Amino acid sequence: MLACTLPIAACGGDEAGGDPGAGNPTSNETDYAKALADAPGPLADLYANGDAIIEGGADEFESQLAALEGYPVVVNKWASWCGPCRLEFPIFQAVATDRGDRIAFLGVNANDGTDAAETFLEELPLPYPSISDPDDEAGELFKGFYFPSTAFYDRNGELVYTRQGPYEDEQDLNDEIDKYLG
Repeated sequence: MLACTLPIAACGGDEAGGDPGAGNPTSNETDYAKALADAPGPLADLYANGDAIIEGGADEFESQLAALEGYPVVVNKWASWCGPCRLEFPIFQAVATDRGDRIAFLGVNANDGTDAAETFLEELPLPYPSISDPDDEAGELFKGFYFPSTAFYDRNGELVYTRQGPYEDEQDLNDEIDKYLG
């Protein structure tokens, strides 16, 4: 039932009736690479591919997690057609930019087309890449059954927690990072 009600609630925009994507930074306005320039090697390598859609599904997802071992990882599953995903993207933009020098952030674009995802990221860019997962196999690995879902992996690459549904503000995401990743 949650999956059915979330997109309906998100379709109307914000309470003032505006566009939920309005006012979000674009790649031209925000230099994520500069903000994360001091990130350690594996994190810097990850963020060098910010906004990229990386093909490969579950295999590539597992490869990326292995490359990030030693760092906690926050994985956000999203799709271009998902209204709640659009609403929470500014939260991930801000928190990843703020905490990305200590924590890895990775997206999983599931049940979506690459062209649609790339168009979506032009409007709502991210400082980290997303794995293309057209069959939602990576989402199954971390039990991300809804859109959006967010998984937390510890420094050893072990799944600690998966949240089903969107974040409403930066504090909510930061609190869960602190709770599950220390």
